Amino acid sequence: MSMNKEELLAKAKKPAADAMKLHPFYKGKIQVDLKCCVRDIKDFAIWYTPGVAEPCKAIAQNKEDVYKYTNKANLLAVVSDGTRVLGLGDIGPEASMPVMEGKALLFKYLGGVDAFPVCVDTKDPEEFIKFVKMLQPCFGGINLEDIESPKCFYILDRLQEECHIPVWHDDQQGTAMVTVAGLINALKIVGKKMSDAKILMIGAGAANICTVRMLKAAGADTGKIILVDSKGTLHKGRTELKEQHPVKWELCQTTNAGNLVGTAADGAVGADVIIGLSTPGPDTIKKEWISSMAEDSIVFACANPIPEIWPWEALEAGAKIVSTGRSDFPNQVNNSLGFPAIFRGVLDVQATKITDSMCIAAAEELAACAPDGGMNPEMILPTMDMWEVFPRVATATALKAIEEGVARLKLTKEEIYKLAEESIGKAQKQTKMLMDEGFIPAPPAE
Repeated sequence: MSMNKEELLAKAKKPAADAMKLHPFYKGKIQVDLKCCVRDIKDFAIWYTPGVAEPCKAIAQNKEDVYKYTNKANLLAVVSDGTRVLGLGDIGPEASMPVMEGKALLFKYLGGVDAFPVCVDTKDPEEFIKFVKMLQPCFGGINLEDIESPKCFYILDRLQEECHIPVWHDDQQGTAMVTVAGLINALKIVGKKMSDAKILMIGAGAANICTVRMLKAAGADTGKIILVDSKGTLHKGRTELKEQHPVKWELCQTTNAGNLVGTAADGAVGADVIIGLSTPGPDTIKKEWISSMAEDSIVFACANPIPEIWPWEALEAGAKIVSTGRSDFPNQVNNSLGFPAIFRGVLDVQATKITDSMCIAAAEELAACAPDGGMNPEMILPTMDMWEVFPRVATATALKAIEEGVARLKLTKEEIYKLAEESIGKAQKQTKMLMDEGFIPAPPAE
């Protein structure tokens, strides 16, 4: 190991310290820029009154023309009520703003998507649903973010059913998609099949619950999956969940075929995989649990901002492959590898929804993009600086949307890839140009 534990810990803490210096320096991470030319003030007559009345009248005659005359086709709302922000919990809509701005930054830089944070001052799911539905005329899609469980399931189900634009909850579908992609390659490296893997999932919140569904779609045997919440394993005796959390109760019936009653420590014995999407650590996952796992074990410790166990400790305990949700450690399994590309593809074919099959198509393509054929135990997924990955995943997503009949536009593979490549390339070149010209100033020297 090239760095000692003290150096690794110092490295892990640096992003937080830098964030506290640079957020006030930039006063946020996004702004509104023009996309049309302004040659002189005469152009205002085109972009505003009187000329603007003509596209308005065209849209009034045919609402679908809003995609033709406005930026709706590339405009996304990142909507949160601030009730489940990262590992911080219910910190409120204002405190969630830095995360939503960060999400918008990644959407733009990695996906070429114009995303805007919309932090809502209500905890009432019905008010939230009504609000999001009222946004539909303006936005081409909705990314739900950091909404507490279990209401996030109800909100997503309702909005997917009642909206005519795609609605996605990144903490559910995004996390699940990238987790499946990483596990595809991790299992390939250790020579195990998805259908044979015994999987312990620590944390039974929105992320892991949706991941179970995605794992099943990818070929996992749900009977070999054990979920653990704060009270222990989910099993058929957890009858209190019938009323408290119907989604968890359903999983009590479909997972844990051996009906193991116990703790995470019990579920880890002989497990091939641990997927942690739970309380930030360190020491949420114990070294002795990993030591009790099967040979060539896989540990995904993906809590943010601190993984459930430091990766070097998991390796010391005997894990073969270890990943976290952080970009400063090897094997980042993070939503950022998925959502910009998925929405790029969804928006380019004007899909009306994002299905599980579209997520699996994206996961398989993301896994296929990993270096060394996905066989490097320290790089089971590509990294975010491999920009060509994003148009590939966007294309796979869009093609599946067309195949499933949920896309308004029927484009070829080549057309979709070119659109994605151009959008992403433009966003990254614009950012570089603004930095080179000093419109985005360099950070102050340390």
